[in-house]
Amino acid sequence: MPSPHALDRRAFMAYFSGLGLGGTLFPGVLWARLQDAQTITADLLDEAEKVAGLEFTEEERELMVQSLNRNLEGFKQLRAIAIPNQVRPALSFDPAVPMAALPRERRPLVASRPARVRRPANLEAIAFRPVTELAELVRTRQVTATELTQMYLARLKRHGPTLECVIELTEARALRQAAEADAEITAGRYRGPLHGIPWGAKDLLAVRDYRTTWGAKPYEDQRLDDEATVVQRLDAAGAVLVAKLTLGALAMGDVWYGGTTKNPWNLEQGSSGSSAGSAAATVAGLLGFAIGSETLGSIVSPATRCGASALRPTFGWVSRAGAMALSWSMDKLGPLCRTVEDCALVMDAIHGPDGKDPTVRDAAFNWDGTAGIAGIRVGYLASAFDRDRGDNGAEWGAFDRQALDTMRRLAPAMVTVELPDEDAYPPSAMGFILGVEAAAAFDELTRSNRDDLLVRQGRGAWPNSFRASHFVPAVEYVNANRLRTLLMRAMDEALAEVDVVITPSYAPRLLQYTNLTGHPAVVVPNGFRAEDGTPTSISFIGHLFGDAKVLAVAKAWQDTTDFHTRHPGAFAAG
Repeated sequence: MPSPHALDRRAFMAYFSGLGLGGTLFPGVLWARLQDAQTITADLLDEAEKVAGLEFTEEERELMVQSLNRNLEGFKQLRAIAIPNQVRPALSFDPAVPMAALPRERRPLVASRPARVRRPANLEAIAFRPVTELAELVRTRQVTATELTQMYLARLKRHGPTLECVIELTEARALRQAAEADAEITAGRYRGPLHGIPWGAKDLLAVRDYRTTWGAKPYEDQRLDDEATVVQRLDAAGAVLVAKLTLGALAMGDVWYGGTTKNPWNLEQGSSGSSAGSAAATVAGLLGFAIGSETLGSIVSPATRCGASALRPTFGWVSRAGAMALSWSMDKLGPLCRTVEDCALVMDAIHGPDGKDPTVRDAAFNWDGTAGIAGIRVGYLASAFDRDRGDNGAEWGAFDRQALDTMRRLAPAMVTVELPDEDAYPPSAMGFILGVEAAAAFDELTRSNRDDLLVRQGRGAWPNSFRASHFVPAVEYVNANRLRTLLMRAMDEALAEVDVVITPSYAPRLLQYTNLTGHPAVVVPNGFRAEDGTPTSISFIGHLFGDAKVLAVAKAWQDTTDFHTRHPGAFAAG
């Protein structure tokens, strides 16, 4: 069983191993000759064929030379034109396969009945409360948004350096927003459950007047004259942005230009995948909730490591306008919170078209926290619960099976489900889709050699991946996406008899398949290891745009447990 910290990197490396670029030919002779060549020759083609896995005759090479040199001239012209990271390709990924019509009927948000909460003598005692309870304190005017914001800013200043989870505080903006929220609430204009609630943004979201560093040294001082749609929508909901939070450089892992973001439960560990600061800050009680992103595990992995409750929404339901692009066909933005229902409240605020991200579908997200799960068909990934996790996974496996037993009591009619066959849809063989898109997004970084400024430089790090991805034939990229279409159909068939599936978070192929196909996932804590007290997790997946049902089942499960109510003692109220 791979550790959550290793998962992000290992998943990426497993994907990139499908490129077959580990030998000496690519980084040595061919790379040097391509850089030095003014024209492409038949001899150079002879060597390049090995990278593409092709073989031509001398006559065929001679015929190709003129066309390839013409292409090379065109490439040079294209490279001379600066294309900002935010510009997406003319082609957009659509995860939808023939299925029932998207939900269109919109119903009002219904949160669960608020807990009876009272302001404590020490305000910091509410630092770990979920949004549902913080919102009730603000709504009833027991606590002002300004008080809440000041309390969380103080905690960010005190604990942020320990966790290495903060890029920059947005203090002036936050205090201004909090004062505006207080004035509106006093005047009777309460906007809803996020009004006055402090939150943090993974620092790949643009916020005007503040740096947006993408966690990477080459962009440490970058300021974008833009405001991400997610930020605008949370502003409209009355939420208060208090911090830009760390991410692994260019959205990989937990290593950024300033250090390694820590797991609040064990400061000897990193907090795992690239939504590192979002998970750590939320679980340590430094803010009410955070926004992260996932391309291949970057929400699931840090949520698991840190013990957050998190939602990776259906691809194409939350606009990525104003967010760093890594993979246009796989990037997703979603909330990391302390409870499942908090995730639903945030999702309600951020989803839907904005006219800027063409991948976003107009589908209704109807959350009713009081509805329960009657009528929702639940399945479980049988083989993943039964498999041998190796020497280090026995305890985790026991937690998974306990979670399944809990779910059986809630949904006695559960049926078994299996993912599509690995031989028919090999995930590592399709993995270079991500690598190619990421290399295109950061082509200028590679060509300028500023990739040397990134902290991580090993075989599994971005600089090497970007360089290797330049040698993936366009035909292979297109054909991998054609196989991806078949995988999407196979996933649709696999889920045909259920609405929601409970599964071990790191079941074989699960992260790769669901990120390639765009299916939603909710991850919640389901145990704590005896050895070091760090959390484990269980996940729930469902149909495209079926996020509300996935959240409902995950909430029903979470309501019977107390794992989400435990907090790392090192960050208790002072």
